[in-house]
Formats: sequence, structure tokens, C-alpha cells
Amino acid sequence: MAWNGSIVSRRNLIRSVGAAVLAPISPTLAQESAKPWWLGDGLPQESAATPKIACAIDLRDGVTDEAIRSAVQLGVYHVLSGGPPIPWTLGQLEPIVLRLKAAGVTLGNLMISGLPNTIYGRPGRDEEIEKARQSIQAAGAVGLPVVEYNFYAHRAMEGYYEQTGRGGAGLTGADYDRMKDLPPLPGEGAHTLDEMWANIGYFLKAVIPVAEKANVRLALHPNDPPFPLSRGSQQIMATLEGWKHLIQIVDSPANGITFDCGVARELGEDPVAVCRYFGSRDRINHVHYRNPHVMKPYVKYDEGFIDEGDVNMFAVMRELLRVKYTRELYPEHPRALDYDRAHGPIHGYPGGGGYAGDVYDIAYAKAMLQAALVVERGR
Repeated sequence: MAWNGSIVSRRNLIRSVGAAVLAPISPTLAQESAKPWWLGDGLPQESAATPKIACAIDLRDGVTDEAIRSAVQLGVYHVLSGGPPIPWTLGQLEPIVLRLKAAGVTLGNLMISGLPNTIYGRPGRDEEIEKARQSIQAAGAVGLPVVEYNFYAHRAMEGYYEQTGRGGAGLTGADYDRMKDLPPLPGEGAHTLDEMWANIGYFLKAVIPVAEKANVRLALHPNDPPFPLSRGSQQIMATLEGWKHLIQIVDSPANGITFDCGVARELGEDPVAVCRYFGSRDRINHVHYRNPHVMKPYVKYDEGFIDEGDVNMFAVMRELLRVKYTRELYPEHPRALDYDRAHGPIHGYPGGGGYAGDVYDIAYAKAMLQAALVVERGR
């Protein structure tokens, strides 16, 4: 089965550190009601009432023991991935969900793609939308709570470049000047905001009723980078006003956003206030947790270590608790550490890292969650 997305396998790293024999994973894990023997009482833990720290796994080869161990050894029991080509079927998704569930792991989010005619308003979009509707129905049938998607006319990847951070670690810079004069690509063309809003409105009105019936929430990721133009096309999710307009097109919890606190800061906004706005309306359906340093909103910033940017990550976590957000929280875009450079694989951003970088970000996010729970509960 060919799966899409850029989720990178961690198999090579696990083999490199000597995991030659893979023991079965016990289904009695920390997220279940029976507390495992290794958990003490010193700090509050993730629960049904908190955000769920998640990591990405590669499902192109199905669910492997290595993939499960790479998550569970970090105390992570929720995962996400890119989805298969549409339409998804029950026969594709059910074995994956059940295999993970047997190991105490929940698949909480799949990214859907394969909608170019829908994005550009071209002939053939109705066929694509029908495949999306079938995919959402299959997701609902296996209990998958969130389907994430993008709606870029063009993603401005040409603005990325590698920078050097502390100790020679790789950071990801983004600079609009690097790509602002690039022409539209022949297969994409140039598109106005009005066109793009019309196209996503057509899509949402067709799929949200299906999502509601299937008990599935859609999460649209904001435009990242949020440059004003991307090869001649305007970007509907490149401003906070755009994020707010999206959830008004179809007023439903199934029509929500991926709240990316990093992108909120890239826009020059206060991520805590943005979290409060969408969380209080129950329109945060997924969270990306990262911390850029912004030199000029919209057009120049870098993605550094999660503990070094302009976002108060502790305040964001506290706000997520206050708005009672309980779905997945993904600490993404790890930095390039020497260990990952030597062992691989590396994620696909200039200055991006791999599994060791993920470990750092996940550990930081878990610490922020525990600290926020201590404060919020007055312990």
C-alpha cells in the first residue's frame, strides 16, 4: 500500500541503537485506567481530560513493532500519520487501528490529500470530493477522530533555508525575499483570495455534513510559511482573519483548525489569545506545538529549538487546559542534532532533524503539560 505524506520512519534509528529483538508491547499502558507499576505519584499524568502528546509514525508498511516502540518508550500513546491515497476504506484503516489499539496506542489523526482539482476549482473536483466523503466515512467507522488537511494553492517552501544554531545544530530559516518574485507554476497557476475561498467553501459544504454524521472532525492547517503571495497565489489561511473566516463558512465543530502556536506567532499574533478564541468556540481540532523566533511578521523568522523562541509555551499549554482541549498535541519540526545527522533519517526541512530531535521536543512538551497541570490544580 502506498501512503502519502512526509512522515519519516524511525526504523533505522532503533536498529542503530541495538534493538535487535523486539518484545511485544503490553496493552496495559499509562493511558488506561489501571496504572502500570512504573508510574509514581510525584506528578500528574496525561489523561482523558488533557491534551494528548502525539508523535508521527510511518504507516506505509503497516504498523511495525519498531514504530510502536519508538512512541511508547517516550511515554507517547497517541500517533498520527499521512493517510493512504483516497478513497480510504474500512479494509485499509481497521487493521492499523486495531493493531495500535492492541498495543495501547491510539491513532488520532490522519492527513488527507489528493485534492488538486478541488483546491483549484477544476473539472473533476466532484469526483475528488466524493472520495474525500468516503474516506471520512471510513475514518468514522474505525473511530478515527480527526482528519487533517491542507488547502494551499502553492506552499512557499522555496523560502526555507538552513541556519546554524547552538552548538552547530540545524535551524530552519524562512525569508519571503528568497521567493517573492518566483512566477506561478504551470500546473498550479495564480489564484486570488476570492477564488480560494470559493473553492474551500464548495468543499466544506459537501464534506462537513458527512463528517458530522461520522463523528469526525476536520482540521485545516494554516498556511506555513504565511507569506503574502506564494508563486502568484494569495493564501486563505495566512492571516488570523482567514482562520476566523474559515470556521464561519460552515458553523460546526467538525469544521475546525489545526492550531499551530508557532504560525500564530509568525503572524505577529499572541498565541495564547488565538488559542483562547478558537478553543472557547471548540474549533481547535488538532495542535502543532513549536516555537519560532520572528524578526518580521509574515515574512522573516526562524524555527529554532522549542525552548528558545518567542512563544511562551507554558502559557499556551495552560490555555489549552483552560479551554478543555483533549485531542492530540504534536511537537513538530525537530532541530537537526549531530546524532540524527549521523544516524538518520532526517525530516524534510532545511535544518530539520530526526528521532533524537523529536525526543527532545516530546520531553519538553510532556514537561510543560505536567507543570501546567500542577499549576492549574493548585498542587
